[in-house]
Amino acid sequence: MGTYSFNRESRLLTPGHFQQVFNHPSRFGSSHFTILITSNKDANNRLGMAIAKKRVKHAVQRNRIKRLTRESFRLNQHKLPAVDLVVMVKSGIDQLDNEEINQQLEKIWRKIIQRHKR
Repeated sequence: MGTYSFNRESRLLTPGHFQQVFNHPSRFGSSHFTILITSNKDANNRLGMAIAKKRVKHAVQRNRIKRLTRESFRLNQHKLPAVDLVVMVKSGIDQLDNEEINQQLEKIWRKIIQRHKR
């Protein structure tokens, strides 16, 4: 069983890390999320978030979405292939409750796992 930690090594930290994902992404999405992924050389997955103020106006809502995304990633990271991910959101996500956000993320994790099994 994998580790359930979310530490510094589990995050995309520098603009260079983000740029690698933005340059050669595979896209996965739902009605409120777009997740860009790129394979990485490391054994661990890394998560980055780009939650724009234009899409989610209030800091409280942006932080809630980030918190839910980090937690969902933390619980599912051991199932995912070795990838770097950047999570972006679409307008209207701040209207969803926590359960709906978690369901959308779970669906995207399943899509990523299925596509990388082939």
